[in-house]
Amino acid sequence: MWKIATMTRMGGCAKAKCMDSLPALLVLICALCCVVSARAGTQIEEPLKDAVRTALSSAVTSSAPPVPEFANTEARLRYQRWLGVMNERLKKQHPDPNTRLEFLQTVWYESKRAGLDVSLVIGLIQVESNFRKFAVSRSDARGYMQVMPFWTRLLGDGDAGKLFHMQTNLRFGCTILRHYLDREGGNLFMALGRYNGSPGQASYPNLVLGAKESLGIRD
Repeated sequence: MWKIATMTRMGGCAKAKCMDSLPALLVLICALCCVVSARAGTQIEEPLKDAVRTALSSAVTSSAPPVPEFANTEARLRYQRWLGVMNERLKKQHPDPNTRLEFLQTVWYESKRAGLDVSLVIGLIQVESNFRKFAVSRSDARGYMQVMPFWTRLLGDGDAGKLFHMQTNLRFGCTILRHYLDREGGNLFMALGRYNGSPGQASYPNLVLGAKESLGIRD
């Protein structure tokens, strides 16, 4: 933009050339905006052992309403405190209170169901889609947790359109992250790298862990 302003001041000829270049510049800006709209890398489609595929498919397809259950009153109060804080923090991302409550309740349920830290999952969602239900990346990863369509073929009925359904997307995303954590022996750094398709590289895990810490609350 500085170059454009300078050329404009230099005279009509330069200004004309600058105006001619604007369409290309705008195309470039739009392209860059699309690139950063969703941060998912290219999750790698890998062969799964039959036992692993069966376990993952069962985890994805078993039906249950996203209603949290608590072992005791203390656990319920901890959830309610978390819900109150996150409800305030996500007002901008989800202005509708009912949608916001449904999202938080479902994230909590699916994270706990997969044995994951809820703050980690929310941090991942922030990095991957910035809480946008219909986000699509360059590699066609979809939804809140930017799940690649091939997972629906491996673990479900192959209907990638279902990845735009809130609970389905969160169920797939949490199940896949749990799978990578188990595969990496609990190594979160490597598991996050696999989730993003960039194993061994620090940038993505650092982004997710930074977003998790920025929440400033433990579930």
